[in-house]
Amino acid sequence: MAKSKSSSKRSNKESPSGSELLLLELQEINSAENQLARALPRFTKAVESEKLRQMLEQRLEEGERLLKELESVFDEMEESPGRKKNVAAEGLINDMREHVQEIAPGPALDAVLIAAIQKTEHYCIAAWGTARALAEALEVKSAVKSMEKALKEGKSLDEKLTQLAEQEITPALLAAEEEMEEEEEGEEGDEEEEEEEEEEEEEDEEEEVQGKSRRGSGSERRAPN
Repeated sequence: MAKSKSSSKRSNKESPSGSELLLLELQEINSAENQLARALPRFTKAVESEKLRQMLEQRLEEGERLLKELESVFDEMEESPGRKKNVAAEGLINDMREHVQEIAPGPALDAVLIAAIQKTEHYCIAAWGTARALAEALEVKSAVKSMEKALKEGKSLDEKLTQLAEQEITPALLAAEEEMEEEEEGEEGDEEEEEEEEEEEEEDEEEEVQGKSRRGSGSERRAPN
């Protein structure tokens, strides 16, 4: 009996081992951290909040330390970090770059960057958790230790970013919006006053012209024949 096309396709697919899956996860993490290490300094300069800047600097330090730990893990596994780029991390980081290019520095940019950074961190947390589980099953202790530390730091950063957004950035954003609305209302009020003054001046000028016209007509009527 001939095999169906679907079964034939399934048979051509690879079935990687647990060690290969762990290696793939670690290579993806390594690529993501390298991309973040290159991008975070620019994002750090773009933010207005000093607390947010400090958090990003801390994340950069943690990422650099994780990259060094990954080098040791790859050596232990006798494997290479590989050169394949993590496209998921690339997309998240490019999203942050676009925000920096399109939004002026201030509470709005800080709020958007916090959300973008948290999305990236959530992705990293998922990757670290998967790698830790595989490393535990395969008894790669150095990877387990590194991933556990990264998970702890990543979850802590996520919580701190949420608190910062709720307690500082969002209130500052709303205050800035209210101030802008008040300024716009003030400008509209000034424009209305100017229009009223212009209308009054025009009316005065018309009355003056009409007054002169009436006086001129009266003089003509009084003139001798």
